[in-house]
Formats: sequence, C-alpha cells, structure tokens
Amino acid sequence: RTSITSRYETVYRSTTAREEAALDAATAREADAALRPLQDVSLGSLTVYVVPETTSLLPQGINVYVGKYRSALVRAGGGLAAFRTRLRQLTQVMSFTASSIAATISDRVPDSQLGLDARRHLKSSLGYEITFSLLNPDPKSHAVDWDIEDAVNRYVQPVLDKLSLVANFSVDSQILYYAVLGVTPRFDKESSSFLLSAHSLPHVINPVEARLGSSAASLYPVLNFLLYVPERSHSPLYIQDKDGAPVTTNAFHSPRWGGIMVYNVEAPASPQASLPLQVDVDMVRVMEVFLAQLRLLFGLSREELPPEFLVESPGNEGLADWELDRLLWAHTVENIATVSTTLTSLAQLLDKIGNIVIKDDVASEVYRAVASAQSAMAELATGHLHSAFQASKEAVTSSERAFFDPSLLHLLYFPDDQKFAIYIPLFLPMAVPILLSLAKIVRETRQHEKEPTKMD
Repeated sequence: RTSITSRYETVYRSTTAREEAALDAATAREADAALRPLQDVSLGSLTVYVVPETTSLLPQGINVYVGKYRSALVRAGGGLAAFRTRLRQLTQVMSFTASSIAATISDRVPDSQLGLDARRHLKSSLGYEITFSLLNPDPKSHAVDWDIEDAVNRYVQPVLDKLSLVANFSVDSQILYYAVLGVTPRFDKESSSFLLSAHSLPHVINPVEARLGSSAASLYPVLNFLLYVPERSHSPLYIQDKDGAPVTTNAFHSPRWGGIMVYNVEAPASPQASLPLQVDVDMVRVMEVFLAQLRLLFGLSREELPPEFLVESPGNEGLADWELDRLLWAHTVENIATVSTTLTSLAQLLDKIGNIVIKDDVASEVYRAVASAQSAMAELATGHLHSAFQASKEAVTSSERAFFDPSLLHLLYFPDDQKFAIYIPLFLPMAVPILLSLAKIVRETRQHEKEPTKMD
C-alpha cells in the first residue's frame, strides 16, 4: 500500500582541469577510463559530462554514451528541450525507475502493471549457490573433458567478486553420466539433424533436475547451468525458437532456475574411429552463454535503447558499476517489502493463538527488524544506497529469525476445542467412577443427617 517514488538530487558544476584533460582522449572508451578516478565513487551516484555538439568523442549519430562505471557523456545541441529528453532517457537506462520497482515487488503488484519479464528475476536472498553440471548421456561414445575450475576462475569469479556486495556465492561442479534430457528430439531429414522445439523445452527441466540433487540440501537458491553433450544417436541436436528458427547459442534459460546449453560434438572423419571420442569443451564459448544467462537471472538484461545511445560492454567484470547500483536498489526495496510481509504474517499468527508465549529474544529480533527496516527506508530517502542495503539485509535476517524461531511452532499451542478433543477421552473413564463415588458419599451423608439421634 506504500507508494514508491524516485527522486534525483541534481548538482551542476563546471568540469575541472583534470576532467578536461581526460575528455581530450581519442575515444569515448578511453575518456571513460580516464574519468573514473575523478568521479564520485559512492554507490548510486551518476556523473554526466556534457560535451560540445562538435565533439569527436562520440561517433556520428550517437548523442549519449554510457560507460562501464558511473558516468555518461551527453552531446549538447538541439536546444534545452532535446537535452532534457536525453537526460530523462539516460536516467531510465542507468537508474532506478517505476518499471524496476514494479519488477522488484512483482509478487505484490497486479499483473496489469507488469511487463513480460517482470517475474523472471531471482528473488532477493542473502546467498546463492551456483552449480555447473556436465551431462554426458553416452560415455561409451564420448569422453568429455572440461576445465571448469580454470573457466570459473577466469570468467565467473570476476562477476561474483562484483556481486559480492549483493550476496554471498558458492560455486560447485559435477559430471553426470547417463543423464538424458527426458524429451525425444525430432529428426529433420532436410538438415540431417535432431531438433528440440520451443514447446518441448519446459519438459526438459524436471527429469534433469531429479538427477542434480544440489537443491535438496541447500539453504539458498540454486542456479543450475547445464552443459549437455548429446548422445551419438541424437547428434547433432539443435534448439528451435517459437518461430521454428534455430537458436544461435543452442541454449535456453529457465527463469529463477538456470540454463541449459547443448554442445554438439563433430562426427569422426572415418566410421572406423575408435570409441570413445575424446572431446575437449571450448569453455570460452560455453562461459559466454552461461554468463549471459546469469545476467538474465539477476534481471540485468539490457532494455530497448534509443538509437542514439551507445552502451559500453562491461567486459570481464560481467556487469557495469551502474548495473550493480540498479541491482542493489532493487534488492533493497525487495528486502523491505519482504520484511513487511514476514512481520505482518507473524503478527497475524500471534493474533490467532491467544496462549502463545513470546520469548525476550524473539521480541528483540522483531524490534531489531522494524528498526532496521525503518533505517533502510530513511537511508534510501537520503540516497545512501550502501547503508540502506546493509540495513535491509539485517532487517530480513532478524525478521526470519523471529518468524522461524522454534518456540513459535504452531504445534506447541492448541486451540481450546483441540484440548477438549485430546483430554476428554483420557480423563472421562477415570472421572466416571470418581463422580459416582462422590455422589454416593453425598447421598449417605444426607441420609445420616436425617436419621434421629438416639438418646439414652
């Protein structure tokens, strides 16, 4: 029921001599790298440099350049109205917007107010577990070797280091033999290949997930990235989209679950080749796909940009600094909403059970959760993103500790009707002879009082 609004504190100033020197670079990428040490490094801040209309930094037809860090270059010209429009579009791309808020609290917003991808993002959590799995259904034909440890260190770890502000991550890998997709692909005579259509992809997840086993003992959400090497009888195997066209990456992702990539093996030159064939996986190509799917899972996919925008690729780090800020904003707001829901559910539970006992430590956790949530909202209002996110994490931790405290188990407290149903069958058989004996004693006492007293 609380409305959320976005406000921007805007400060205008002239460039310094060092910034002027950095803007004399040959390209916008070089200028962006040179400007980074001169910027405000606080989370959530954004520095926009207005460059002359005739500048050579921006290519022809490009009026806005978005860098890897927390800065952008905007071409002057076209009047104040055009310049104001560019700034508004820039904040839509780099900052927190109404659509971002709706996607963050999608479970609490009507469907009419949401976009198509609003509920595809992972829910906010204190930690995530990432599992890379190699599925080899035909080990007699293929001896698959993948250097997953080196690939994780080179391509995944830089991204996780950047995301360490958001949550804790753990990474593991496994190789599963004789693990099939559970869906029989269709053979296409024209291309002499096997095809997986888009409508059959949802049926692939459940049979494979039963073999993974990683989510059973996990306290945090598990992100599954599967590399599937098709068996020799179903090779080559290609994935089709909804229009029947082949998917260029030969991979697909499942929202809030992970992704699967099909890795085809070239057939041997001679049919008499000895089996199993030695297969060395090209980890660069595989990790490009998995990192793109990881961005989709965290809601970091790029929205449709105006044609005059140029956005710099984040490179090996996987995400730009301003994308990290957007993610922190989203998770902070989601954490506050989660705390509100958890504490409301706890209050409703306590109202229903009249004889429940609240321990002091549970009460202190509730007070701490409320105080941390209020602090997070206050820090958000003043633009202190990092402290707001930390306070929201503390609020979530305290609220869940209070809600899941063992002393608040519903089974420890019985409504009155359940007490009667449990205890009457136990005590009624013992109570009947006792009551009859008491009634007999009362009758004998009354008769004894009525008898006349004999006098000698």
